[in-house]
Formats: sequence, structure tokens, C-alpha cells
Amino acid sequence: MVEVFKTNVDNAVVAEQIRETIRKQFPRCKVNFDLEDCDKILRVEPTISTESIISIVQNHNYFCELLE
Repeated sequence: MVEVFKTNVDNAVVAEQIRETIRKQFPRCKVNFDLEDCDKILRVEPTISTESIISIVQNHNYFCELLE
């Protein structure tokens, strides 16, 4: 299952830093950003701790919420 998050990450370098941070903590996950989408989508597969993902993005000083 894929979790989809809305963010305000608008920089590819920052997106890669966040992606790498998530992958270090959750090495089995597939992580990608769609910065072209108006919601700057972050997708994480398989589903893991939603709170952890939000916290990681927020620790990089960006907004993140689960998209339902």
C-alpha cells in the first residue's frame, strides 16, 4: 500500500535530502516526490509510520500532511 502526503517541498535538492533521510530510517521503502503536482506529492511504499514521515519532513522545515 502507498501512503501519499501533501507537502510544500519545491526544491529537487531538498526533496532528495528528505528522500534519503526516509530511506536511511526505512531502507525497504520506495520513496518519491512529484514536485510538478500542485500538492508537491510525497509517496512512500509500503505504508509505514505516518507520524515518522511527517516528522522527517517537518525536521527539514517543510509542511507535510497525509493526503486522504
